[in-house]
Amino acid sequence: MFTAASAGKWRTAFLSLRDEISTTPQPPVPRLLQELIFSHSDSLLSAVSLLPPHELTSDCLFLLDLVSKADGPDWIPVSLHTCQLIHDVCARVLVQPSSSSWPLLLHSFASVLEFLLRQPMPSPSSTAYSSRIEPVIQCFETLRRLAALYHRNSSHPENIHLVKFVLRIIPFLHHDLVASYGCSNQDSTGKKLLSLWDAMALAFDMFGGAFSVSGSLFPNDVSQSTLEVLRKVMDVLASKGQLVEDRSMWRFYSCLLDCVHGVLTNIKCPVSDHVSSFIAALRMFFCFGLNGPPQFSHPDVVHKDKQLNVKLSPLISGVSKNADNTAYRPPHLRKRDDLNSKLPMSSDWRRLPAHDSACSDVISSDSDFSDNDGSFRDSYGAQSSKVRIAAIVCIQDLCQADSKSFTTQWMALVPTNDVLKPRKFEATLMTCLLFDPHLKVRMASVSALSTMMDGPSSIFLQVAEYKESSKHGSFMPLSNSLGLILMQLHTGILHLVQRDNNGRLLIQLFKFLLLLLSSTPYSRMPGDLLPKVIMSLHARIKEGFPFKNDKTGLLVAAIGCLTAAFSTFPPQMNVHNMLLDETSAGFDGCEWKSGVIFTLFRFAEQYSDAPTCIEALQVLRAMALNYPTVVSACWERVSVLVSKLLQFAIVEDPGTTWKASVKEPVGFIGDKILTAAIKVLDGCLRAISGFKGSEDLHYDRIMDTPFTSDCIRSIRISSAPSYGFENPEFGQEPLFQAGCFQWSEAIRKHIVLVLHNGSAVVRSTVVTCFAGITSSIFVSFSQQERDFVTSSVINAALHDKSPSVRSAACRAIGVVSCFPETSLSVGIYEKFILAVEANTRDPLISVRVTASWALANVCEALRYHVNDRSFEGSNTTSQVVDSLIECALRLTEDGDKVKANAVRALGSISKYVKLRCMTSNDEVLPSVHHYLSCAVDSSWLERTVQAFLSCVTTGNVKVQWNVCHALSNLFSNETVKLQDMDWAPSVFSILLLLLRDASNFKIRIQAAAALAVPVTPLAYGRSFPDVVKGVWHTLQNLNSDRETTPTNFKYKRSLENQLTSTMLHLLSLVSSGRCEALTDFLLKKASFLEEWLRGLCVTVKEEDNASGSSSSTSTSGEKQKKELVSRAIRSLAKSLEAGHIPEIALKLQELDGNVS
Repeated sequence: MFTAASAGKWRTAFLSLRDEISTTPQPPVPRLLQELIFSHSDSLLSAVSLLPPHELTSDCLFLLDLVSKADGPDWIPVSLHTCQLIHDVCARVLVQPSSSSWPLLLHSFASVLEFLLRQPMPSPSSTAYSSRIEPVIQCFETLRRLAALYHRNSSHPENIHLVKFVLRIIPFLHHDLVASYGCSNQDSTGKKLLSLWDAMALAFDMFGGAFSVSGSLFPNDVSQSTLEVLRKVMDVLASKGQLVEDRSMWRFYSCLLDCVHGVLTNIKCPVSDHVSSFIAALRMFFCFGLNGPPQFSHPDVVHKDKQLNVKLSPLISGVSKNADNTAYRPPHLRKRDDLNSKLPMSSDWRRLPAHDSACSDVISSDSDFSDNDGSFRDSYGAQSSKVRIAAIVCIQDLCQADSKSFTTQWMALVPTNDVLKPRKFEATLMTCLLFDPHLKVRMASVSALSTMMDGPSSIFLQVAEYKESSKHGSFMPLSNSLGLILMQLHTGILHLVQRDNNGRLLIQLFKFLLLLLSSTPYSRMPGDLLPKVIMSLHARIKEGFPFKNDKTGLLVAAIGCLTAAFSTFPPQMNVHNMLLDETSAGFDGCEWKSGVIFTLFRFAEQYSDAPTCIEALQVLRAMALNYPTVVSACWERVSVLVSKLLQFAIVEDPGTTWKASVKEPVGFIGDKILTAAIKVLDGCLRAISGFKGSEDLHYDRIMDTPFTSDCIRSIRISSAPSYGFENPEFGQEPLFQAGCFQWSEAIRKHIVLVLHNGSAVVRSTVVTCFAGITSSIFVSFSQQERDFVTSSVINAALHDKSPSVRSAACRAIGVVSCFPETSLSVGIYEKFILAVEANTRDPLISVRVTASWALANVCEALRYHVNDRSFEGSNTTSQVVDSLIECALRLTEDGDKVKANAVRALGSISKYVKLRCMTSNDEVLPSVHHYLSCAVDSSWLERTVQAFLSCVTTGNVKVQWNVCHALSNLFSNETVKLQDMDWAPSVFSILLLLLRDASNFKIRIQAAAALAVPVTPLAYGRSFPDVVKGVWHTLQNLNSDRETTPTNFKYKRSLENQLTSTMLHLLSLVSSGRCEALTDFLLKKASFLEEWLRGLCVTVKEEDNASGSSSSTSTSGEKQKKELVSRAIRSLAKSLEAGHIPEIALKLQELDGNVS
């Protein structure tokens, strides 16, 4: 036990040092330090445990600060002794620097190390080099101990200072890195020397620890400097071309990669400038340690730092404690020893087959390689595999940090050919996944691939295109490279799916396959690729999975991949033909029983296994929606399946039959099966009856003019089947008969049973079926069936307590109300309105959105009642129309989704409802069309227009588009005299503003279409000159002043054609709408208009020559174009002739003759 005398020696030494320093002249400091401190270091160290921590800390800081001013050769031994002394002091008692003294400590250490590292560097394999590295290691070990103390009392500023210290020192070691790489760390006698890599491992361990605690709080300049330092270190590794494999390098690689992982997952600064450098170095680790353990001449091959209790890095845990002892085998693993001893692992990793993970399942627990008493070979395999995992995790981090820049590295990480051949020198992530002998490395690989496939990459891969070519030049288009990559990914993943038996890996493979299926543009890939995926999955599903615990989960995951395969859009002809071949074989033959459809029905009938049953039902629904032409052949089987499931749910006791997990109630699982079965029924009914979406989408094509009809884009409805292939049998049936029998059977056998089910989810799914009815099916129903449909949806909308059911009922009302056949019953129409209006007041936005959509469809259905004398004669007509107006006006104050539908409803009302506009004799103006009357006065129209103007300024893009569409409807109402309306100039101004400034091209298209609706100059009122000028200027500036975004590019041609059509319409009216402002504009722009019309005539003539007379439709369209152009030319010529410009008028007349 030490006495007080020992502490006195310490105090005497440092007091004497302070006194000598303060004398004048000052004696040489190196000599003072040697005489007073370093010559008595052993006795001084014996006293550190007796000194107060604050005194000890103060003396150490004083010593460091004094030595940090070193500036000559005499200071070299002093600096070395200082690092040694501080290291030994902290090994005995941790000093306790305060938050204010921590930066001083780091600065002093940095100054000392910089002084030492500026000295000439000896040979890395010499003993002298150990003297150079030893103080660095001592310094890093000391700071790591202190940093561990600060991590427990986490202080972000201290961590930032620590990182700045490491950033200050590592650049001084860069030359050492380059010179020492690959050099032996043993002298000529075999004695182990201190290694630079041990020092670097300590540095990066501190780096990673600081970033794991305070990474997100680091200043941007520190984060950028950190990335730069890490990139330069990685560049050194990449420049050498091959990794050195020894014990020191293991620790260095582990700490380096762990540090890279911590930095990439915590910093917020951009990493795009460093992605390629990191990838080049990280790829080298894919094969690290796979050539067998290195040979060591020194017996102490497994280094243990007995002095440190601080764990160096989580990536290098589990080092063997005794390399000579036999590895301990837990009891649950000893049983496999006999089997494994019969299958000795080859040291050549390239000979390991990819499907041997059943043998490697002995390391599949979460504690892989965690025992510390294994043999050296086992320890080597464990450590090297963890290094490979760390490198793969860093690649995954890079992808998550900057997925956009990462896409340029796909060719380096995924092969473009020969994926099933091992690559020792050009390893990829697929090489690790297919051939690595350790399960966790393979799982890390598939996880990294999944990260690459997710997010923006799914869009990036849409340009992929596979082209078979025997020539491989120096340049290959990106689309072709991506096509080759996708082909190799499919080949490798399907190879593993068919051969691997490890449950955990298979789950990850199925997850990756889901992403691959959703990201691959199969229409640009080989036609047999998607059928190959389906057949491979089907074969594996039929084969089954050997592990009982994972069987259900693996089966569900595999069937889920089939759902994704059958859901790919557009549907593939080869898959369609494959399904047709299977159904044409019949239901009793061997071919049918071996097909994918039969397998799906077999699993769907296993209602006792709920997850598998539900997943199989989802595949059948996806198949029905994407390949509807095969449904008719399977209808009987579908009907029997649904009947079994529904009857079972109603008759049997669910508590003893449904197999549910402990997390879900039994009844809930039964409801999920019923819901999935009804969705299959719904999809099949829509497929057979030819459902393509609600029929309001196909009516009233505002843009259906000669110049715009060929640019109308088709709308894809997610709930509608994809009719990409013709079914001869379906095509031969009359339209009204398609699906009529199946619908009647479904209502009689299935829908009636569950329409009033106790589960709201089941009821809403049943009611949704009614939203898939087509008008041809509805008209073919018996009166009883029609009444059943309408009464069911009305009762559900009015009386069901579940919001989801009421929302589904409103959806069905919106579809059925568009059928012309409902006009036969005024009572049904009024009940529809009552049900929809009630749900527009629901507190849930989801219900109000659907109800407002149904309201807009109900208002659109007014077109069927314009000429309906029975409806017009009803006493309730005015009340019905008034209620629609008030409801729609109220909804314009709701959210944007509701507001858009409310505006559409008001637009339909504005088109079909008669305005009571009186003359001076109080007589109603005559009209050639029939209109519905309303009880309220004309103020409803002013309120409607004000709602339009309010919505166009406060609503989103969809609301603005619907306002333009609604104004088109309003302009087409002949009972509305626009020239007499005070609000008309404001409306035209808003449309011109949208036409000029709207960023969305679809809004501009609809605004241009609305401006072309009035049929006389009088209807435009005093706004006619402004409209002509505005449309002309927009047409002229379309290609000059505005940048076209990618989302608008596909609509640019439609906008140009609609502007052309609108301008021609306006020019055809100028001769009748003469005014001074318009005449001046036409005279000023006469030459430009003449040139534009001449170019338009040339275009029309070229299109006419190109189309020929092969189709009557195209001929009729060309004639309409010529007529529209001719009217505009004649009208403009007449105006210019009256404006005293006869020469241009004469040119226009000649041009008109050529057009005609």
